[in-house]
Amino acid sequence: MSFIEKNVDLLKKANIYFDGRVTSRNYTDSDGVIKSLGIMLPGEYTFNTKAPEKMEILSGKVEVLLAGMESNWETYEGGDLFEVPANSSFEIKVDDITDYCCTYL
Repeated sequence: MSFIEKNVDLLKKANIYFDGRVTSRNYTDSDGVIKSLGIMLPGEYTFNTKAPEKMEILSGKVEVLLAGMESNWETYEGGDLFEVPANSSFEIKVDDITDYCCTYL
């Protein structure tokens, strides 16, 4: 999977979470949309959101539990995506090293 994005503004400083087990770099595309490209190592993590997010799994495999869904874990693999509402959270179990793109809506 590849794409060509021109005229982007890349923030060089990495976002580092969970002692380096999740990292990403933000960029703003030519339409002004902020995105993060990152890698998650195997483990279990909880993320909080301020803005709504669209998480696209580029490669790897994860299980996701959105806040308020009690026991409704969903599996996502390369090519899948899920959305998370603003001011919410989600739990994620990363089974394999996972490459992702997060778009802030």
